[in-house]
Amino acid sequence: MDTVADATIETIVIMSSAQIGKSEIIGNIVGYFIDQDPAPIMVIQPTVDMAKTWSHDRLAPMVRDTPCLKSLIADNKSRASSNTLFHKSFPGGHITMAGANSPTGLASRPIRIVCCDEVSRYPQSAGAEGDPVNLIRKRTTTFHNRKIILTSTPTLKGACRIEQEFSISDRRYYHVPCPHCEHEQRLKWANVQWPEGKPQEAVMVCTECGGVIEDKHKPKMIKNGKWVAELPGGKIAGFHLNELYSPWRTFADVAEDFSEAKKNPETLKTWVNTSLGETWEEAGESLNEHLLAERKENYAIDAIPPEVLLLTAGADIQKDRIEVSIVGWGLDQECWILDHVVLYGDPTQQKVWHELEEVLKKTYDGHIIAGSAIDSGYLTEYVYQFTKPRASRRVFAIKGQAGMGRPLTTKPKPVGRTRTPMYTVGVDTAKRTIYSRLRLTSGEGYIHFGVDFDDEYFMQLTAEKMVTKYRRGFPVMEFVKTRDRNEALDCLAYAYAALDNLNVKLAALAVKRKAKQNAVAVEPEQESPLATPAPVKRTKKTRSRKGGFATRY
Repeated sequence: MDTVADATIETIVIMSSAQIGKSEIIGNIVGYFIDQDPAPIMVIQPTVDMAKTWSHDRLAPMVRDTPCLKSLIADNKSRASSNTLFHKSFPGGHITMAGANSPTGLASRPIRIVCCDEVSRYPQSAGAEGDPVNLIRKRTTTFHNRKIILTSTPTLKGACRIEQEFSISDRRYYHVPCPHCEHEQRLKWANVQWPEGKPQEAVMVCTECGGVIEDKHKPKMIKNGKWVAELPGGKIAGFHLNELYSPWRTFADVAEDFSEAKKNPETLKTWVNTSLGETWEEAGESLNEHLLAERKENYAIDAIPPEVLLLTAGADIQKDRIEVSIVGWGLDQECWILDHVVLYGDPTQQKVWHELEEVLKKTYDGHIIAGSAIDSGYLTEYVYQFTKPRASRRVFAIKGQAGMGRPLTTKPKPVGRTRTPMYTVGVDTAKRTIYSRLRLTSGEGYIHFGVDFDDEYFMQLTAEKMVTKYRRGFPVMEFVKTRDRNEALDCLAYAYAALDNLNVKLAALAVKRKAKQNAVAVEPEQESPLATPAPVKRTKKTRSRKGGFATRY
């Protein structure tokens, strides 16, 4: 709260455990500006329903029970147009409550003070408008003295919004003096100890002198503690705090919760997030993007390796672009990633679709794209309008379906107003196959990479991890994102689905190509009439009107 009044600080980030006082801090900040420094204020919760709850359960009681605020904001029962559940006016400013899932709630208002609660649980996009935090930041650009407060318990490592914000802050941790040697240190879970099987006797151990720190020491230690920044300076102040500092929780309480939570990976993950205030790193199958990048080979889209028999493409639709991977397939499904194209533009406009058409129709070093799969999960009708008239070229719409054990592709179903053929793709099945093949060093199913691919491509290709989760007590395997961007992996999975949908026997295709290459032209004068077989009359059975069959010659 002191940094909110510091003119040199623009953004305040709080990454902490649950029930440590984050919501109370937001309430105090809001009350301060209403009374002492009136300004346009916005409080954003993960959903509209949560914003409604905050207004009703947090803001209303604070205004009701605080005399200086009660005189500035009309009572909830007032019929004034300036006083609604989501918007309240006061002299010199107003406060708006909104949900991160509502683009209309985040738009069209210049805001000086923004309080974003539980940002790690915000959706990736507010409708089709984009990242909600970036949207609201744009509303503060006209104020030189703006303040942006971001708070949250963390979630998954590598895909956690509050972790990303905290990592670019000055990273402040609370150091407290040991009651025995005065050594200043953080209260870390690694320093909590207890006798085997007796978490109720847990204590903290000093890292300097080894002295036992009990709960009775906590009040004095915390009172005499101080925030220490790892990267002092800058306009972003970041604070981290875990449950070990809480005046409402003992070391034994935290240890007992851990002993219970560790019995199940899902409850342990929740404990790490909400008690330690730390991100959870999934223990599962993952890939190293740097090792894959070292496998790059000297080929390109205009110099395709001779082993390639046919090409497929997989396309992913995003709000501001279409991304396409072109993949070459050889014998035993050995494949060569030939190109990954990003077509920037609004997919609700025709320009970017025309560019996609050019990519899919083009001939690449003598090869055409035999089949293309386009994800219809976003802007579904636009995908249907594009794919239906191109069905004869094997350009088809797909819809991903999560879950291990699902078939790679299914028979098409007519969907939408245009009755477009749509194939369901078992995306986890495709990705599991891809990940297993990425671990190969050569041979059947091996995946090659061209020399032109950059680091970003490999980061996207390895942006998911296969982990074990528990559903009703039973373990199931799922893919989870460890980074926000995973289009390279999605596009490769779709290109693999396109190959499966073509149902081409690559071995037969290889034999046919070899025979064609080895064919020897026969001179016309050497041909013998006897070598030409006599024409054979073919018969065809057709159904008669009476239900029987007739033979047509």
